[in-house]
Amino acid sequence: MATMRAARFDTATGELSVQEVPVPRPAPGEALVRVAACGICHSDLSLLHGLAPSRLPVITPGHEAAGEIDGLGSPTPGWNVGDRVVLAAGKACGACRACVAGGGLDDCLDQRVMAFDYDGAWAEYVVVPVAALCRVSDSMPLEQAAVLADAVSTPYAAVVESGRVRPAESVGIWGLGGVGTHLVQAARLVGAAPIIALDPLPAARERALELGADHALDPTAEGVPDRIAELTEGAGLDVAFDVVARSSTMAQANAALGHRGRLVLIGVSPDQLDLGPEAVYAVSRHTTIGHLGYRKSHLQELVRLVSLGRLDVSRSVSAVLPLEDIAEGIRRLENKEGNPVRIVIKP
Repeated sequence: MATMRAARFDTATGELSVQEVPVPRPAPGEALVRVAACGICHSDLSLLHGLAPSRLPVITPGHEAAGEIDGLGSPTPGWNVGDRVVLAAGKACGACRACVAGGGLDDCLDQRVMAFDYDGAWAEYVVVPVAALCRVSDSMPLEQAAVLADAVSTPYAAVVESGRVRPAESVGIWGLGGVGTHLVQAARLVGAAPIIALDPLPAARERALELGADHALDPTAEGVPDRIAELTEGAGLDVAFDVVARSSTMAQANAALGHRGRLVLIGVSPDQLDLGPEAVYAVSRHTTIGHLGYRKSHLQELVRLVSLGRLDVSRSVSAVLPLEDIAEGIRRLENKEGNPVRIVIKP
């Protein structure tokens, strides 16, 4: 039986190690993809630290992947071995009300998530449903295509769907790591103005300005609420995005909202949600929205936007490491060494 290298995580012991395991075989309706690149995401850290559960006792992490089709479990019109693809990181459960009614991946009410519910792509090969494949042009580097599948698609979906950002609306973004950096770009793409980016790290603020933010502030500095009010001409923010997922930043973001403002909380937080006195929200009619993930349609839109030059993600890949250095990549992300946007593994 053919084998491959894969990073395997034991949820009981908390151990992550690169092992030789059998190459998976695709069933009908599935594709075997040779992985060219896979990102390291903070969601992966949540899995490794026990903050996000896995359905399997031992699992291969990694859910931001691109590569080439190496095999198909059944003849599939429109797809061939050798096609370059980026992978939507989910599959339909097949049993919920929406799936039984004929809905697809985006409609499933109990969607399975790659690297949490089934094996991911910190490996030489990964098996995914054909429905998860998005074609990538020959001109797009696969390292850049990989980061579209979460690092870019999640903030893009937060802007266009959960946040419903419209042209000329004011936007604040708390946290300028991988997701926050792409939030800046997505907000710029849809015409938000002004875009106010907030992060304690000077390098992160500088990068946000270079990628389209109108202003960059240190959220720990004195007078930040007054400065946001000044930059929005006293109206407050239309939409605030919090990527830090801590009680202090969530409260600061909510307080910066104007009348009918929307607060979008992205990701998983270890903190209890506490936004302050309820009367304030009742008077201002704030809306608080939780956001996680994206639709496959968002990923397809991003592939087109990048291919046509409307969105530039050439600066999104901060480093490319071999699979054997996965622990080093995790360490760099955890320590924010070099202020990375995305560290990518190349199996």
